[in-house]
Amino acid sequence: MSSGSPKQALFTQFALVAKTLGHAHRLELLEQLAQGERSVEVLAQKTGLSIANASQHLQRMRRAGMVTTRRDGKFVYCRLADDAVLDLLAALGRLAERNMAEVERLMRGYFHDRDAMEAVSREELLRRMRAGMVTVLDVRPEDEFALGHLPGAINIPLKELKKKLAELDAGKEIVAYCRGPYCVLSYEAVAALRALGFNASRLEDGLPEWRAAGLPVVGGTAYLQRAKP
Repeated sequence: MSSGSPKQALFTQFALVAKTLGHAHRLELLEQLAQGERSVEVLAQKTGLSIANASQHLQRMRRAGMVTTRRDGKFVYCRLADDAVLDLLAALGRLAERNMAEVERLMRGYFHDRDAMEAVSREELLRRMRAGMVTVLDVRPEDEFALGHLPGAINIPLKELKKKLAELDAGKEIVAYCRGPYCVLSYEAVAALRALGFNASRLEDGLPEWRAAGLPVVGGTAYLQRAKP
């Protein structure tokens, strides 16, 4: 087979995408972008990176077709190119969970210790929402909630949960969700609520997967946030 064959050329481009994913900071930036459009400054603030470092990672992901950008004055805003990025991240997670001992150890030692119960599927949560059977709890920060959230969801960021327990109906099941399947916020929230006697469960993944499945979302990517001083 010639090294210049169309298949080889395709594999070279696929390898570029795979290589671009090979950095933990980029995966964290993608998790943030899955919540909605963000400025480079906000993404840097959220991930603890310098603006220059975040910008370099984002530029590389833009070249690989994962991220698109637009400029508004002196600010550059980024978003995921399309939902295929979420599919790629989900496949990466499944592969690692099934075949890497260290990932299995982390899942068992942190995530399962906080919630070993089966999570609620998107379809089941939608059914319970329509029947008025649950309180849907979004434990992400307020700015992420504003970018989009499940219909009827109550937003209580995890760090404020114990101070705002009065806002929750103790007689109703609570289903918490956050950024995605590996976001620790919902795990921590469910563990805390169960310890206090609440009937709490966790959504199987997060807002990005819910939205990608075509399920109803309130709010959208028109919300733009600049970094706080």
